Amino acid sequence: MRGVIMHKAGDVRVEDRDDPVILEPTDAIVKLTASCICGSDLWPYRGIEPADHQVMGHEYIGVVEEIGADVKTVKPGDFVVGSFVISDNTCEICQAGFQSKCVHAEFVAQTVGTQAEKARIPHADGTLVKTPETPGPELYPALLAASDVLGTGWYAAVAADAGPGKTVAVVGDGAVGLMAILAAKQLGADRIIAMSRHPERQKLARYYGATDIVEERGDEGVVRIKELTGGLGAHSVVEAVGTQESFMQAVGATRGGGHLGYVGVNYDVQIPGIELFFAGIHTLGGPAPVRRFLPDLIDRIWQGEIDPGKVFDLTLPLEEAPEGYKAMDERRATKVMLTL
Repeated sequence: MRGVIMHKAGDVRVEDRDDPVILEPTDAIVKLTASCICGSDLWPYRGIEPADHQVMGHEYIGVVEEIGADVKTVKPGDFVVGSFVISDNTCEICQAGFQSKCVHAEFVAQTVGTQAEKARIPHADGTLVKTPETPGPELYPALLAASDVLGTGWYAAVAADAGPGKTVAVVGDGAVGLMAILAAKQLGADRIIAMSRHPERQKLARYYGATDIVEERGDEGVVRIKELTGGLGAHSVVEAVGTQESFMQAVGATRGGGHLGYVGVNYDVQIPGIELFFAGIHTLGGPAPVRRFLPDLIDRIWQGEIDPGKVFDLTLPLEEAPEGYKAMDERRATKVMLTL
């Protein structure tokens, strides 16, 4: 089969890979219909994470081709959406709603690698969720978004306690930030402030429910948020970038007693303990337990209540994945869908 391999930072190639086979009775083989490039894939691309002939990709939809003897919830022919973290969905941590910290948790990124024609998914019963029927291609982008960015944005909004009566501020206008705006709107937030400097992303933020746009960053961004909230700060803040500036901006924008949901992969972020102490806020984040939300998100997509697929602004065939990485790295694309 064909699949994306990152030889080293900045060097992405589409090459032949061995076809996956069943290794454990809980495995499933999925013939993928679409995958995509995530913002987190840019970390190794830019040399921030190591990469040495690494398989790539962790977002995926497709049709089950083969199952192990112990798989009960999906069968060959089922169309499925999978989480970007493997989980059994039965351990105590999974049952508490944190499948991304399952006792069997394994990141699909750089292990399974779903920027490929097929994938072996361990713990299929706990990781894959089948759709009500086989969808048409028009639903592929929305369902693919549910595999990570929609679920991650949703988790961020939930972690930030977004809901009726709340003002939500979203730091970051990438795919996850945009999905957090969608989620905050669906959860009933009264006001949603998108922090963005990019006209096209501002337009999409408005489409998904943003009521205000703030272009300032850092300390100036905090001041602007407070100006818009009577000097108090937002009730709910989502951090969806992962840099020092964005994280501290998010902390500063959260009102006392408010909630900060952080999902940006925060390499090299140093949080001054005294600032966090005196902020007096709730914090929750980390890798999103997408599997917790998948059944509900698939249903909302199926019913036409949400269309997260608009976050994809460039679609390429798998063989052109290197161009997709380059486009996202150069910010010519927000998120790239790879078709198979």
